[in-house]
Amino acid sequence: MKFLSIVGNSFGCSASGERLVSAARDGDLQEAKALLEYNPRLVRYSTFGVRNSPLHYSAAQGHHEIVSLLVESGVDINLRNYRGQTALMQACQHGHWEVVQTLVLLKANIHRADYLNGGTALHLAALNGHSRCIRLLLADYIPSLPDFWKMLTSISDDGVSTSEFDHNALLQLINRPADGGITALHMAALNGHVESVQLLLDLGASVSDVTVEDGTTIDLIGAGSTALHYAACGGNAQCCQILIARGASLTAENANGWTPLMVARSWHRTWLEDILTTQPEGQSQSPPSPYLSLPLMSIIKIARECGWRNSDALSACQDPCVVCLERQCTVAAEGCDHEFCTRCALYLCSTNCNSAVAHGPPGSIACPLCRSGIVSFVMLPGTRPVMREIARTSLSLSFCSCSGEGPEPTSLTTPFCKPELRCSRISPLGSSFRSLSCQRFPSMKINTGLCMGAPDINPSLIPCTAGRNIQSQLARCSRTGFRRSTSQSEGRRSWFSALNQYVTTGSGC
Repeated sequence: MKFLSIVGNSFGCSASGERLVSAARDGDLQEAKALLEYNPRLVRYSTFGVRNSPLHYSAAQGHHEIVSLLVESGVDINLRNYRGQTALMQACQHGHWEVVQTLVLLKANIHRADYLNGGTALHLAALNGHSRCIRLLLADYIPSLPDFWKMLTSISDDGVSTSEFDHNALLQLINRPADGGITALHMAALNGHVESVQLLLDLGASVSDVTVEDGTTIDLIGAGSTALHYAACGGNAQCCQILIARGASLTAENANGWTPLMVARSWHRTWLEDILTTQPEGQSQSPPSPYLSLPLMSIIKIARECGWRNSDALSACQDPCVVCLERQCTVAAEGCDHEFCTRCALYLCSTNCNSAVAHGPPGSIACPLCRSGIVSFVMLPGTRPVMREIARTSLSLSFCSCSGEGPEPTSLTTPFCKPELRCSRISPLGSSFRSLSCQRFPSMKINTGLCMGAPDINPSLIPCTAGRNIQSQLARCSRTGFRRSTSQSEGRRSWFSALNQYVTTGSGC
């Protein structure tokens, strides 16, 4: 028991957790794999104070492969730090779209808000102008339909809901306010991110939503401000023009009685006076945002079902993906029927920033082979769903792959209490112990008093000389069997023989 206590303490030590944090922050995939093989529970480690986990560090630094490794090792994908931020929020804050893509594919919660100001991942992506992250966050709400752009421009303010498109859900997500009533459009307009402003407006962001008084929000403009007030404060002329063209009012006053023009003057944005003075006669219909990607929803659904990282090995009669020439084709583009692997199709949809395709509807992406517009992808007939592995969340110190009668134990148990169980133990990586292959013990007889403890017998104190001799023999065999060479059969036989004699003699004392 003392040995198990020492091993348990070493498995939970903070030094290994800090090593995993460093590996996650530096992008050392091999080190992270070795540490998690040594102790899967390290995936739950968090730093003192700020409570940032290895998942937070890898997401903030953009190491998407380590993010996948940590999630598959059993970490909570929606784990929060002391500010209430998840790994998805930090990836959106720093613009690591590959991490965002991985977390969205693994179904991270995009609706979580932080503790500090109630901002979601969408707010952080808009605040820093990461349009690719915004597109990926909204992938499950933008259907892969050829007439989607017409639906957006023709539906009323009440919205429309069909089996493939819930417009109300999309509007609620985009216009969700943080503390103080600040929306993602407010944040993008304030910082002058034109592409993010246009994408949010195309998807239904409201130009008339205003901020509210909130004690937790520092508002230098005043409550009741629209996105145009924030754009005037930020000073970006193009953002102001886009908002005005989409119907933003030039005469709207906030709680301080300021119009957008007055806000611009108070912040010395003199170059905006002409723009904020003349109201256009009618709303102009601008082309859709180049970051609108219609096929994204279809390929994300296929990737979740069939995987996107590892594909089956190519056989001699199969043609590889024409983009990477490494993986098997798993999807085909509807319309032109050109075939790609799932990973390349994902990359194509996530990185595309040109929705103006000559031979396709707005929002489609150009096929890299024939340049025709791709609206959606379909799964090829031979593609098989991926069987996902069960995450390693057991707290047991026993790293066994067991098969036998009964389920696998989920807690720390002695292997001698289950004689019918066969197991092949794997020693922790980096330890001084070698692998130990143990078989069943058909001749072993266990006294229940030794296992559970009897009122009149103390199992740790055997009052006989034979017991003391056998204990010394056990210690000697343990040293020779484990430390020197556990792979030698004679060392194992002597150890188990002494153990069998110890248990049998102890029951007769």
